[in-house]
Amino acid sequence: MDPSSSAPDLAALREAIASGDPSRAMPALVGLRALEAEQATPLLLLGLEQTTFMIRSIASAGLGVKRSEAGWQALEAVLEGDEDANVRAEAANALASYGVERAWPLLRAAFERDGQWLVRCSILSALAEQPDIPMAWLLELAQLAIADADGTVRVGGTEVLGRLAREGEGATQSEARQLLRGLQADGDHRVVAAALDGLQG
Repeated sequence: MDPSSSAPDLAALREAIASGDPSRAMPALVGLRALEAEQATPLLLLGLEQTTFMIRSIASAGLGVKRSEAGWQALEAVLEGDEDANVRAEAANALASYGVERAWPLLRAAFERDGQWLVRCSILSALAEQPDIPMAWLLELAQLAIADADGTVRVGGTEVLGRLAREGEGATQSEARQLLRGLQADGDHRVVAAALDGLQG
C-alpha cells in the first residue's frame, strides 16, 4: 500500500477549514484527530478564526485533545471573549482537560464572570469529572452554582453537593449536607429533588 495515500493532505485540510463552509470545515477539523498535536494545532487555531460558531466549537474541542501551549492560550482567549456561549462552554471543557491544577483559577473566574447557564453548567461538569479536584474547590464551585438565578445551574450545583455529602470528609461533608437541607425549600422542583437525592445517598 502506498503510504502517501493514507497520509492526510494538510493543504487540503487547511483550505477546507479556511473556507468557512461548515459542510467542508467540520469534517476537516474532525479529521485532525489523526495528526500529532504539532501539526493539528495551527489548523485548529485557524478553525477558531471562522465566523460559524459550530466550526469554532469543534476547533475548541480539538484543542482540548491536541494539547499545546498555543492551544491553551487560544482557549483562554475564547473563554473570555467569544460571542457565542456554545463556543465558550466548549473552551471551558477543553481547558479542564489540561489538568485541574492549571485550569481551576481560570474556570472559577469564568464561572463568576460569565452569566450564561450553558457556560456555567459546562464548567461545573468539567471540573466535577476531574478525579483529583480537591473537595474544597468543588464545594466553593457548588456554592456559587446554587446562588445562581438559573434553575439548571442550581441543579448542577446541588448534584455536586450530593456527591460531597457522600464522598467528602469533615467540614466539607457537613457543610454540603447543611446546604442540601436548605435547598429542600428551593422554588425549582428539580433542585428540591436533587437535594433530597443528595441527602439520601
